[in-house]
Amino acid sequence: MTKSVSSASSEAPASLSQPAIRTPQSNRPRLDFAQRQANRQLATRDLLALLRSEAPKLYDLAQVVGKWVWIQFADKQPPQVTAVLAQLGFHWNNKRQVWQHPCGVLTEASPDDPRDKYGSFFAADRQAA
Repeated sequence: MTKSVSSASSEAPASLSQPAIRTPQSNRPRLDFAQRQANRQLATRDLLALLRSEAPKLYDLAQVVGKWVWIQFADKQPPQVTAVLAQLGFHWNNKRQVWQHPCGVLTEASPDDPRDKYGSFFAADRQAA
């Protein structure tokens, strides 16, 4: 089961867009790599809380797969959205065509779909009403 949208808002959340600085050679935001590395160590619950407060549109797309979090879009996203994902600690998995966050748990790549092994759910679907 996959949830995707054709486009997320191109506006980055205020607190996540502040450290991004435009580089002279491109129009892409520069990342704070120390913060990115710290964000990659966040536990699943902490990452979901950060997404929910700082990037609610991304939270609505967040799929928990085992201890990892995946975000999938139907179309390519603008640089502002990909910069926010990268700053949050996500990386692009070209094979699976999803943005993935390891939530501090790094494992060797497997040819099998982790959703089959670990199960998955959309974070927004588990949110209390």
